[in-house]
Amino acid sequence: MSQAYASVGWNRQKKLYDLVMLASVSVYLALFVGIGAIVHPNATVETLLIRGFGTGALLMLHVILSIGPLCRLAPRLLPLLYNRRHFGVAMFLMALAHGAFSLVQFHALGDLNPLVSVLVSNTRYDSLSNFPFQPLGLIALLILFLMAATSHDFWLANLTAPVWKRLHMLVYVAYGLIVAHVVLGVLQAETNRLLVMILGTGMVVVLGLHLIAGWRERKLDGTADLPISANGFVDVCGVEDIEANCAKVVTLTGERVAVFKYDGKVSALSNVCQHQNGPLGEGRIIDGCVTCPWHGYQYLPDSGASPPPFAEKVPTFNVKVVNGRVLIDPKPNAPGTRIEPAKI
Repeated sequence: MSQAYASVGWNRQKKLYDLVMLASVSVYLALFVGIGAIVHPNATVETLLIRGFGTGALLMLHVILSIGPLCRLAPRLLPLLYNRRHFGVAMFLMALAHGAFSLVQFHALGDLNPLVSVLVSNTRYDSLSNFPFQPLGLIALLILFLMAATSHDFWLANLTAPVWKRLHMLVYVAYGLIVAHVVLGVLQAETNRLLVMILGTGMVVVLGLHLIAGWRERKLDGTADLPISANGFVDVCGVEDIEANCAKVVTLTGERVAVFKYDGKVSALSNVCQHQNGPLGEGRIIDGCVTCPWHGYQYLPDSGASPPPFAEKVPTFNVKVVNGRVLIDPKPNAPGTRIEPAKI
């Protein structure tokens, strides 16, 4: 596996993204600790840092979970998605700092190993008011660690896209554990209703954005599934319905297909990018290649294969144009199979 390793290319966009992110995190921590010291003069620096790292990580997680549906609803926000994994790693480091400071402050002075102390110091699992919330945070931190450790494309390629995607979908499990960790822990000890309002607002925003984006996607699938004709092809649209160098996305037998028009021709391929399942049909033909709008992965429109030296491939579909109508065979060809484009 290590023979295929490629180091990260730190282009200008990545550097600027990371610089803005790190500056924002630093300003947040400085303001949190500074204001906290004024509002709570008896609080120790360690306590303020624990709260600062914890609230900062929680805020970053809400932003991360909101980026995906926001980009589905407003494609102009796609630049936020390009380096979201950098944001995720930074969020994990914030959560790790929160956990490390908490471990030292609350579990490092006893006879037990601090990690063991987290698991056995409170066993009141039958009590809601005294439920051991710290193990929930520890499990969430382990999930975030797995995601951060496998964030590089090296792991995406070697684990395969489906496995990698399932692993990183555990972020929603981590989010649920973190919400329970906060509700059962911090909010039990705090009387400030502002914390309840902030957490509740964040949950409503994240859930609302996902529901709206999901409804929009389901609406597309529900209205675009077309009947198969006697000759096995499906009339999906008119040639004039497709913009030049762009695609129209249709659903055929449960699978989304991107139908591209370019250079007086029409080709059809799977709408799902092999990188992170990005929507190829929302991209454009750039330099003769279908370019994914999420991370710029490219595929030849007639074969669904990435240009050398890249090896990604997506399924293609037989296509023909009859009397200005685009007809697609809903049976996909093997990934990377070249199909002669239909001439307009």
